[in-house]
Amino acid sequence: MKPVVTEALVTLIIVLIASLIGAWDDGVLGASVMAFCALGLILLRHLWWLSQLIYWARAPQERSPPTVLGAWGELCDLLYQQIRKATKETKLATTELERLRLAAEVLPEGVVILDDQRVIEWMNWEAEACFGLNAATDIGSRFTHLLREPVLLDYLNTAGRGAKPLKLTTQRNPGHTLQVQTVPFAAGRTLLMVRDVTQLEKLATMRRDFVANVSHELKTPLTVTLGFIETAADALGDASPDELAHYLRMASEQALRMQNLIEDLLMLSSLETDSPPMEEDVNLSALLAGVCEEAKVLSAGRQNISLTMSGSSHLVGSSRELHSVFSNLVTNAVRYTPKGGEIALRWDAGVTGGRFAVTDTGIGIAAEHLPRLTERFYRVDHGRSREMGGTGLGLAIVKHVLERHQAQFDIRSEPGKGSTFSVVFPAHRMR
Repeated sequence: MKPVVTEALVTLIIVLIASLIGAWDDGVLGASVMAFCALGLILLRHLWWLSQLIYWARAPQERSPPTVLGAWGELCDLLYQQIRKATKETKLATTELERLRLAAEVLPEGVVILDDQRVIEWMNWEAEACFGLNAATDIGSRFTHLLREPVLLDYLNTAGRGAKPLKLTTQRNPGHTLQVQTVPFAAGRTLLMVRDVTQLEKLATMRRDFVANVSHELKTPLTVTLGFIETAADALGDASPDELAHYLRMASEQALRMQNLIEDLLMLSSLETDSPPMEEDVNLSALLAGVCEEAKVLSAGRQNISLTMSGSSHLVGSSRELHSVFSNLVTNAVRYTPKGGEIALRWDAGVTGGRFAVTDTGIGIAAEHLPRLTERFYRVDHGRSREMGGTGLGLAIVKHVLERHQAQFDIRSEPGKGSTFSVVFPAHRMR
């Protein structure tokens, strides 16, 4: 108030002085004319200062504040301080908003903000990838016009706060399962969150299949074992020792099959959860010679088995795990190669690494089965595999061991002619 009062007093004094001068010169008329002139000049001065303030206020960030006096000067100072404060707060808010936007961009979940008309106001990169959209062109468009999925439209129309997530696949991103959830928030807007759960769905399916396969694989030999034991128990008084021995031998074979399955399951579990393999110097000459002898015992002379070694025979890795790899590959060759067939084991090492290959003249494998051979419990011929005593986990174990040793696995096969299973180790594992 002080500047306004001062300005009023100054105006009054100027008018009084002007009136006195006018009265001295021309009486009452002179006083009136001079007072009017003084008020006009004062008004013009105020209008000039006001125009300067308006001119500056239109672009206060780009122009310097005007130099004005009195109440207008104080008003100019107050406006300048408020503008500086507002500018500072705006910069802080803009910085925080940018930080929030960048944080939202890198969220593992997709986020889309829709207005009350379902128009896209903003979305992050993950949402673009999940829905197959492009922020540069699709922001400002109706979400339901871009994704014409009836199940999603029904969900948006009916879902409220706390609604359960929706799982769906879209035409824009086929082959992917999305989990969508809506959260209403300010001014009728909707926060749409999306996750790609394709891998989780696959893992859940694999887990269900794994449990079902394990249950089936254990149930069959367990049922047979119990059957033989019950038969032997019922026939204790009537059966001959040879018959009882036959029943017990068959039960023992099935129990051994269950034991092999459980051991393979435990090894596969340890390969998936254990730390990297032990780094030890493995003498492949001795290791492969032992595997070859084991294969000959298993073959019992039905196949011709040979071993050829070339180059360095020392490898850095886990002796136990590598023995499992080589033994699984050679055992499979023995099981699926007919009598009189050839099985060749070969090791070659050079500057680029080492290669172990098992080549047989067995029944071979059709091309459509090759990509799935390392899956757990996958069998080309279920009946023949069980007849041969396989657990269905051997090549899955091979795959995990080789991954832990940074090795490559290759399968070449032709039905009726035979197969070649080869393993290539990187040069840094050779000694």
